[in-house]
Amino acid sequence: MLPVGRKPIVQYVVEELVANGAREVLFVTGRNKASIENHFDSDPELIRALNQGNKQDLLREVEFEELNANFFYTRQRQQRGLGDAILCAENFAGEQPFVVALGDSILGLHAHSRAVARMVELFEQRHASCVVAVEEVAREETMHYGVIHPAPEDQEGVLRVLQLVEKPSPEDAPSNYAIAGRYVFSPLIFDLLRRVQPDKRGEIQLTDAIQMLCEEGKRVLAVKLSGEERRYDIGNFPSYFETFAEFALADPVYGEGFRRALEEMLARHAVR
Repeated sequence: MLPVGRKPIVQYVVEELVANGAREVLFVTGRNKASIENHFDSDPELIRALNQGNKQDLLREVEFEELNANFFYTRQRQQRGLGDAILCAENFAGEQPFVVALGDSILGLHAHSRAVARMVELFEQRHASCVVAVEEVAREETMHYGVIHPAPEDQEGVLRVLQLVEKPSPEDAPSNYAIAGRYVFSPLIFDLLRRVQPDKRGEIQLTDAIQMLCEEGKRVLAVKLSGEERRYDIGNFPSYFETFAEFALADPVYGEGFRRALEEMLARHAVR
């Protein structure tokens, strides 16, 4: 629920998914996360008050209430990692393929990205078991991400994933392609997640289950993000600060004023 510009991060993620064709969205939440449910609930009193006050700019910020999607919620009772969180969605997904989007990543400025739609199309065309989104990162940054070992790129720009390594050191990284917080899975992933042994922190790592897919000869593919679809990582303070500033600078109403204020602040700090 951290804000970036005018919206909380989770709203950007949902708007991206709906724009890419998602019609049913499950939130896997934890303790003290009721604010997410409250945010996406209908609030007719708020809409009426904004209309009566002629506050059209604020009305645009709650247009997500008109999104053509149904929202569902479930709880991860214990914080046992991303793999366990995905297991919480098994009843929701059933026997159908599904998309996973991490809530600490926005794809593209203001979430303008078609990556998920391309991933779903590739998943169906190639009869894949898993498709991941990847971005190129600096070699020294690989220690912060899951990194793929790809086969040579095919004619359509698609990468076949041979292996995954969780947070490798720069010298051990098999590439500089980092997983970018978006996945498409067949329901087969649930059985593999149940087979994953928890790590030393007691967490079930999703990358371990995807690695099992690779080892069993299943088709695991990667789609590269375009330059316009850069991933904004909100998982640490420096990245969050940079993301907020970039989104604020691009705001069509307040961006120019914020730019002037920022330039003045930078000038004052430069004098010191």
